[in-house]
Amino acid sequence: MTIITRRSFIRTTAALGASALFAPAIAGRAQAQTTLTVASLFGDDKPETQIWHRIRDLVEEKLPGQFNFNIVGNAALGGEKEVAEGIRLGSVQASLSTVSALSGWVPEVQLLDLPFLFRDAAHVRATVSGETGAALKEKLAAQNFVVADFINYGARHLLTKEPVIRPDQLKGKRIRVIQSPLHTKLWSAFGTTPIGIPIPETYNALQTGVADAMDLTKSAYAGFKLYEVVPYLTETGHIWASGVVYFSTPFWNGLSDEQKTVLQDAATAGAAYFDELIVADEARSVALAAENGGKVLQPEAREAWEEGARVVWQDFADIVGGYDRIEAVRAVG
Repeated sequence: MTIITRRSFIRTTAALGASALFAPAIAGRAQAQTTLTVASLFGDDKPETQIWHRIRDLVEEKLPGQFNFNIVGNAALGGEKEVAEGIRLGSVQASLSTVSALSGWVPEVQLLDLPFLFRDAAHVRATVSGETGAALKEKLAAQNFVVADFINYGARHLLTKEPVIRPDQLKGKRIRVIQSPLHTKLWSAFGTTPIGIPIPETYNALQTGVADAMDLTKSAYAGFKLYEVVPYLTETGHIWASGVVYFSTPFWNGLSDEQKTVLQDAATAGAAYFDELIVADEARSVALAAENGGKVLQPEAREAWEEGARVVWQDFADIVGGYDRIEAVRAVG
């Protein structure tokens, strides 16, 4: 079995060029087949990979033999930013991403990351299904990211080595953050030292003391076995982690209209399936963490948490479209 590393894959495919990468291959079939490489951070048992199995099956049902989904899991092609770079180059054709990881290219997506803005998952879905979501898709498309639909990874919670239930207990801590200005600003407001670390490297950073804490969804908490190094999960629910199902523009532009329609429909169905899987996976993940010493805590001084986060709204209002845009999102029913 050939082992693919993210460096060799991206270098090789970039050198081949998009035209060679997307060239159809005849493999014992009368129908030409297009291979698309899909990057996933997790293995086959997690929603991040299962969604691509569902999309693959739906596409095969409508267009038998036309596509070969090469699904590469367990972050073998890198973290979210590395994969996003591969998507832009055309060396990776499809993946999922949190909007946070794409904010370096499209700062406006940080609207979906504003802390304590969304009430629940239904509020998030109503927002991304409307004008706000459509506008963000256009901006992402301008950066070679073809967004088929939005997904919801669940709420982000605080993960720590020692119990933390009040924001003042974070002062002086080194916290791993997504490589995003908004996340850096948020945790700086609580007196921590934010450190941008790609998610595949986070376990080691926490284990070796490079970082003392982080925030993450419940599903990913167990997916990366982080309960082994940060056993306390405080249910702050400060950010709803929105994401996207997206494709590479060079790949997408090489498809026929029929193929685009089928892939779009499959991705939309896959996004709904993913959101369902996440809810179930969160319950399993919390149970698994508890079996391995993980503990769930309830935060105190809720007002202090929210007040500390408001500095992010002030600093990012102009970036995400102004306070009027923020208030419009708050009012979405």
